[in-house]
Amino acid sequence: MFVDSHCHLNYKGLREDQDGVIERARAAGVGTMLGISTRAGEWDEVVALADAHPDIWATIGIHPHEADAHPEVDATRLIDAATHPKVIGIGETGLDYFYDHSDRDQQRTSFRSHIGASRATGLPLIVHTRDAEDDTAAILAEEMAAGFFPGVIHCFTASAAFAEQALALGFYISLSGILTFKNARDLQAVAATLPGDRILIETDSPFLAPVPMRGKVCEPAYVAHTATVLAGLRGIDVTKLATQTSDNFFRLFAKATRPA
Repeated sequence: MFVDSHCHLNYKGLREDQDGVIERARAAGVGTMLGISTRAGEWDEVVALADAHPDIWATIGIHPHEADAHPEVDATRLIDAATHPKVIGIGETGLDYFYDHSDRDQQRTSFRSHIGASRATGLPLIVHTRDAEDDTAAILAEEMAAGFFPGVIHCFTASAAFAEQALALGFYISLSGILTFKNARDLQAVAATLPGDRILIETDSPFLAPVPMRGKVCEPAYVAHTATVLAGLRGIDVTKLATQTSDNFFRLFAKATRPA
């Protein structure tokens, strides 16, 4: 069974056929889905969806694009919201200097608040980073020195050097449909050599549909395509890859329970 470790089931493109999306995922062998929140206004919706399905879990967080709109969301508020039994992670959070939709100082402040919540709760931090490798690595290292917190770099597209830094801090690395793109050779080279006990797979749906589904709205069922490519790069059977990444997910997200 596959785990889609990062999806947005409440987003336009999926919410219109949410039940169908969930059923197609299950039919494709996806046994667990993690619904990611990106702004405070959707927390209740994301958690409610998880509450309604035993194979769906939730996170609490503010995306860096939304940092300017949520200056009041500090570690305390995140910690309080994360007490729900279906909330198993903090994020997604991080830094995005590509779009700069929020002030960079505010992004960094929000990022540190999420780290504080992760450290306090023990729930893994889900990190988004784009065109911000140096600052992301520096903040993670500085905060880790102040006290351990678990986490994952989601939708990994960064350098091999950044991967090494994240792994050295104890982080996991999650690979999306970008891995299947023809122009992703550098990413494929990194993915082939990552430690087997530190990799996850995800869709980031409704975005980033993998080959051969490019051009379509991405959905959790498509994580199987990414898994097949990743298994090929690593020279293992896709069934082994599925077991490996699922085991890694439940080790990292220890609050989640495996499907019966």
